[in-house]
Amino acid sequence: MKLFFASDIHGSVIATEKMLAAFEESGASHLVLLGDLLNHGPRNALPEGYDPMGVVALLNPLASRILAVRGNCDSDVDQMLFEFPMMADYHTVLLESGRRLFLTHGHLYNKDKHPALNEGDILVCGHTHIAVAEYRESFYCFNPGSVAIPRNDQETSYGILDRDVLKVISFEGHLIKQLSFS
Repeated sequence: MKLFFASDIHGSVIATEKMLAAFEESGASHLVLLGDLLNHGPRNALPEGYDPMGVVALLNPLASRILAVRGNCDSDVDQMLFEFPMMADYHTVLLESGRRLFLTHGHLYNKDKHPALNEGDILVCGHTHIAVAEYRESFYCFNPGSVAIPRNDQETSYGILDRDVLKVISFEGHLIKQLSFS
């Protein structure tokens, strides 16, 4: 199974178009959206191409291929626009290997505050807008960065899970982080 991870779109139709082009090119079966889809929030600058309704129009046709969680900038009003559920605080996915993906935005659960994870499980979150791929104590922590508003001088980016390898890739094609858990 190949999965594509994206976080923190914050209403940017330009970032969404880039993300969807990379998603289609990746050959991933599903698009995992890690929250903060439409709104930029009071602490973020207005992203380039801010057009929440344009983002909705681009994402809804892919509803059957999207798994999404709620970010701290997402609201019940946003859910009314989408044709896929996006208000859960987390999802878990069991991989063929027996590892569990714990998918969340990062504002409620994160690398420091999380539910019990088994040895080798993978915590996947966004929220910080900073790419991470690391092993912590007994589990893996993965953050694909932000598709619209990166921080710490990072590039806009997305994540890929392909078999036993997690990658963070910039939209310019640069490999930012890679982690193998085979």
